[in-house]
Amino acid sequence: MKIDHSLPLEYSTEENRLKILGFWIFLGAEIVLFSTLFAVYFTLQHNVGNGPAGSHIFELTPVMIETIVLLSSSFTIGLGVHAMRLGNKKAMMTFFGITLLLGLVFLGVEITEFVTYIHEGATMQTSAFLSALFTLLGTHGMHVTFGLLWGSAILMQVKKRGLTPETANKSFIFSLYWHFLDVVWIFIFSFVYLKGMM
Repeated sequence: MKIDHSLPLEYSTEENRLKILGFWIFLGAEIVLFSTLFAVYFTLQHNVGNGPAGSHIFELTPVMIETIVLLSSSFTIGLGVHAMRLGNKKAMMTFFGITLLLGLVFLGVEITEFVTYIHEGATMQTSAFLSALFTLLGTHGMHVTFGLLWGSAILMQVKKRGLTPETANKSFIFSLYWHFLDVVWIFIFSFVYLKGMM
């Protein structure tokens, strides 16, 4: 394996560069998935039947907490990648750990929000709007859950093996995934929650 020391560690081998390119292609497929879920949501958002509309169930406080927490996690993972590029394993692991904790907080608030909706009689079976809403939010939440497991596995590898071209590549690809989830959330926050509260 030929290592190019003039490049950041995560790009330092041909295999690593191909893996990053492959992951960008994968994210393209994820964009198609979420675009489809948004299209379904926008098509069904006014089909509330006898159930509540978004303006009746959406509350600004939990949504703002989720947004601040997730955007903060995007910042901390950026700091983690920066620390990784400086070769500072301890700082990198700390920032990645903070990112995962923030992701856990996000997930906790989202689950609490879902439970509140269900107690108010807003379930997937209540209306087409709620079915589309739960599918969109649930898919994003599942991606965050997967990210928490994936990020934890990467931290264990970095702790055991240190910062190598392989672990740096995995960490960088994970950071791309996490940033993608944050971008999707910005769209959810703007076009689902804020628009739905009006």
